[in-house]
Amino acid sequence: MSAFKPAAWPRKLRSQHWFGGTSRDTIYHRGWLKNQGHPHDLFDGRPVIGILNTWSDLTPCNGHLRELAEKVKAGVWEAGGFPVEIPVFSASENTFRPTAMMFRNLAALAVEEAMRGQPIDGAVLLVGCDKTTPSLVMAAASTDLPSIVVTGGPMLNGYFRGERVGSGTHLWKFSEAVKAGEMTQEEFLEAEASMSRSSGTCNTMGTASTMASMVEALGMALSGNAAIPAVDSRRKVMAQLSGRRIVQMVKDDLKPSDIMTKKAFENAIRVNGAIGGSTNAVVHLLAMAGRVGIDLSLDDWDRLGRDIPTVVNLMPSGEYLMEEFFYAGGLPVVIKMLGEAGKLHKDALTVSGGPIWDEVKDVRNWNDDVIRPVERALTQQGGIVVLRGNLAPKGCVLKPSAASPHLMKHRGRAVVFEDIDDYKAKINDESLDIDESCVMVMKNCGPRGYPGMAEVGNMGLPPKVLRKGITDMVRISDARMSGTAYGTVLLHTSPEAARGGPLAIVKNGDFIEIDVDARRVHLDISDEEMQRRLADWRPSVEPPASGYARLFHDHVEGADTGADFDFLKGCRGAPVGRDSH
Repeated sequence: MSAFKPAAWPRKLRSQHWFGGTSRDTIYHRGWLKNQGHPHDLFDGRPVIGILNTWSDLTPCNGHLRELAEKVKAGVWEAGGFPVEIPVFSASENTFRPTAMMFRNLAALAVEEAMRGQPIDGAVLLVGCDKTTPSLVMAAASTDLPSIVVTGGPMLNGYFRGERVGSGTHLWKFSEAVKAGEMTQEEFLEAEASMSRSSGTCNTMGTASTMASMVEALGMALSGNAAIPAVDSRRKVMAQLSGRRIVQMVKDDLKPSDIMTKKAFENAIRVNGAIGGSTNAVVHLLAMAGRVGIDLSLDDWDRLGRDIPTVVNLMPSGEYLMEEFFYAGGLPVVIKMLGEAGKLHKDALTVSGGPIWDEVKDVRNWNDDVIRPVERALTQQGGIVVLRGNLAPKGCVLKPSAASPHLMKHRGRAVVFEDIDDYKAKINDESLDIDESCVMVMKNCGPRGYPGMAEVGNMGLPPKVLRKGITDMVRISDARMSGTAYGTVLLHTSPEAARGGPLAIVKNGDFIEIDVDARRVHLDISDEEMQRRLADWRPSVEPPASGYARLFHDHVEGADTGADFDFLKGCRGAPVGRDSH
């Protein structure tokens, strides 16, 4: 098992460079904070804990985090720390345009500098909505200050006319039903009120719940954190216990680099396969690994996920929602199942200070239809599949548990959309030359192309196909898709079209072959034709003139390495720096 050795205590803390002593500079820092009514002995060397809160009125998934922050504070006070709440950049999936993904790196950069430039010894990362989790973990990995994640938790189940309604998943289903003439617009509007009936993130195994599961599997959150519903009183208990724990982590000097090891990432990848997690986890974990300096690649995703059965029966892959997952025992049950199957690094360290196996070895599964035994898994080959070929030399990803088995090996005629606007202009046109055997191709929606790599890869099918009762077709793009979405969708195609990747030169009428078992995606043209088209290619996406959009365009990397900025790789630490007064 892991042999973590806590640092000696007491020792001089980072915050004491601001608050300790009697110099003009320390009196300046300390004195101003005293206008909030803090007594002098709070600055006597006790750990200062930054509660990094992604609450925002425009991030509804995180709308309850101010209440949770108070519970974190209570825990910090109880353990002898000094809590300070810090509002940080909140990249809302619900409201940000062109896409929240464009601002994940900005949020990570802003939070990193907030951690580096302010007098905190450790951090509680209060997260929830999709991009808030990876952005804050990326920042913590970069600074390497002791940190612990507290997730806001999923909302309660939705219900509409007696049917479970999964946030996001049913949005796509109902939208397609309207296009197919199976549901009226009025009924769609009525269903809207049933989708989000409490505080919290999506209640499906979408990206928010996936990333909450990923940080728990990485060891960056207390065991059980991922699945507790947002409005359950036990979510508040988790927040308070995390507040207590971060104080001891600071005393022990237990840092992200101690926890986020290669073993931890391998555990997380396997957990993602078992839960039927979002394809977005690929790009986020690659970025997080890059920040902490771990060599993680798409090949690791395919190698580690290939033989992992998907046992969690949750939408969009299955039947239930996060509420039932919590009642069944939550993520600790899944981690235990992997450990018993020999698919877990049991000695991987967690924020508890001990190995992950100690946290889960005694848990029980309370509902084996929600968390199924391996012999009744949703699919025996879960995980994230990575396909390569002349259409995706650096890879593209597919989620088998959300795809159609009959389309896993397919050859079809390409119907090409040059970008999202071209798709919107054509998809409802009854004269569009398309049927269910075709392969829908969308370009210029990758990190640089959109910009930001929006969740548009799960292109809705044309109405004339939907009216036949067809619900799935092969779709290929350099975009992402929501973790709540489903279908035989190849995503993150790299290099992206906007960089001149082969996706950029696909034409209407070309034939494309996919073979998931063989991990192959192939554009059926000769090598000579491929080279001729690539030589003739010219960019269609103009670089933005200025601002953050220009910074993003110039420095964002490809999806195959995490779509982080090239100048933010590696753990750069949080030096105290020079006093400024």
